[in-house]
Amino acid sequence: LHPLLHSPVHPLKKVDGFPRRSMRRARQRRSHSSSQFRYQSSQVELTPLPLLKDAPVAELHDLFCKKLQQCCVLFDFLDCVADLKGKEIKRAALNELVESVATSRGVLIEPLYPEAIKMISVNIFRTLPPSENPEFDPEEDEPTLEASWPHLQLVYEFFLRFLESPDFQPSMAKRYVDQKFVLQLLELFDSEDPREREYLKTILHRVYGKLLGLRAYIRKQINNIFLRFIYETEHFNGVAELLEILGSIINGFALPLKAEHKQFLVRVLIPLHTAKSLSIFHAQLAYCVVQFMEKDATVTEYIIRGLLKYWPKTCTQKEVMFLGEIEEILDVIEPSQFIRVQEPLFKQIAACISSPHFQVAERALYFWNNEYILSLIEENCQVILPLVFATLYRVSKEHWNQTIVSLIYNVLKTFMEMNSKLFDDLTASYKVEKQKEKQKTRHVLDDICSIIRHIIFHIVNMYRLGHLLNGSHHDSTHSLPCFKLKIVDTIGEETLKE
Repeated sequence: LHPLLHSPVHPLKKVDGFPRRSMRRARQRRSHSSSQFRYQSSQVELTPLPLLKDAPVAELHDLFCKKLQQCCVLFDFLDCVADLKGKEIKRAALNELVESVATSRGVLIEPLYPEAIKMISVNIFRTLPPSENPEFDPEEDEPTLEASWPHLQLVYEFFLRFLESPDFQPSMAKRYVDQKFVLQLLELFDSEDPREREYLKTILHRVYGKLLGLRAYIRKQINNIFLRFIYETEHFNGVAELLEILGSIINGFALPLKAEHKQFLVRVLIPLHTAKSLSIFHAQLAYCVVQFMEKDATVTEYIIRGLLKYWPKTCTQKEVMFLGEIEEILDVIEPSQFIRVQEPLFKQIAACISSPHFQVAERALYFWNNEYILSLIEENCQVILPLVFATLYRVSKEHWNQTIVSLIYNVLKTFMEMNSKLFDDLTASYKVEKQKEKQKTRHVLDDICSIIRHIIFHIVNMYRLGHLLNGSHHDSTHSLPCFKLKIVDTIGEETLKE
C-alpha cells in the first residue's frame, strides 16, 4: 500500500447564474454535538487516577485498564460550564493513554484489547443527526463542527496510535475490530466535521493494511456507499476521503486485475462523474481512474468511452473538469490504446473547441501544449486533423474571444507544420464545401421566394375577384397587394445578396 495522498483539492471557480448562497445569507461556523449520546456525567463522578508514568510495572496494566474504563464516561459539550472537573480528568486520562501507547513497549497485552476497542466504540460511534443546514454546500458554507471534539480528537488519536504501535497484534485485534465495527466506522464518514473525516481516513487505511481479512468487506461496503450516493441520496460528506483511500488500495492491486475490480471501475467510479457535487471530490476520483489505467492499460477504452457517455451538456464547470481529467488520462495512455479511442475523443474535443464558453474552449485547446499528447496527435494526424479542422477553421473566424482565436491559429499552424499537404487539401475541401453550402442556401431561398410570390399572386387574384363580385372598381383595390408583391421581391433580392 502506498502512502495516502495529501494534496489539497483546488476546485475550479463555480459558474452559477443564480445568486450564491453566501450572498443570500452569511453563515457563521457553528458547533454542535453531532451525536445522540447518553450522557453519563450526571451519574458518574470521575476521580483522578495515579499517573501511568509513576505506576509500578506490576500495576501498569491494571491502571491502564482503569483509565480506559474511565474514558468511557461521556460528557455534554453543549453546556460549556457543566462538569468541567470531569471533562478535564477525562482529557488528561486520554492524553496519558495516547502518550503511553505511542512511546512505551509492552503496554498492549491481550486483556487490554477488548477494553481499548470498547472505549473507542463508546466515544466515536453515534447517530449522526441531519444537517442543520439542508442546503449545505461544502464549497460555500462552513461545516457544522463537533462540539465534543476536545475529547473525540484524543480518542481518534489513541485509536491511530493503537493501530500503529509495534505491539499491535492483528490476530488479537480481529476478534474485536470486526465487520460490524468497520461498518459503523464507515458510517461516520458522513460527518460534516472535516477534522473527523481526516482521522477516519487515516484509521481506515491502517485497518485495511493490517487486518487482511477485512479488505474485501471494506471494499464492498465502500462500493455500497458510492452506489447509494449515485443513485439514491446524492449526499455523503466523506466521498473525497473514501476515494483517497481507494487511490492507495488500487495502487496495491495485484495483476491481472480481478473482474470485481474492473466492475467497480465501470459501475461505480465512472458513474460517480455524474454527481452534482463532483467538484468536491474530482481530484481524488481522477487519481483513482488514472491508477486503474496505470495498473492495466486494457481498461483505457472503458474509461474514455464512459467519460464521453457522461459528458456534461449544460454545466461548463464540470466540462472543464472532464477536460482536465482527459488530459491526465492522455498523459499516461499507451499509443495502442490511443488509436482505439481517438475518433470519438477528438469529436468531443472539437465540440468543446466550438463552445461559446471561453474556458471550455481554452481548456480543450491547451491539449496542444502537452508534448506527449502532441506526439500522439502527430502520429495520428491523418485521422485527427480531418476530425477537428472544420471546427478550428470556422471558430477562428467566428469566436468572440480573441484569446481563443489566437490559440486556434497556433493549433492550425502546428497542424500545417505536421502535414502541410493534408492541411492544404483540407483547406481546399473546406472552401469547396462552404461554396456548396452557399449555393444550396441560395437555391433554398430562391424556392422560398418563389413560393411566397406564388401565394401572393393567388391572394391578389382572390382580392380582385372579391372586389369585382362586390361591384367595386376603385384603382386603390389593387394597390395594397401589388405593393406587398413588390416588397417581397425586394426582400428576396436582398436575402440572395447576403
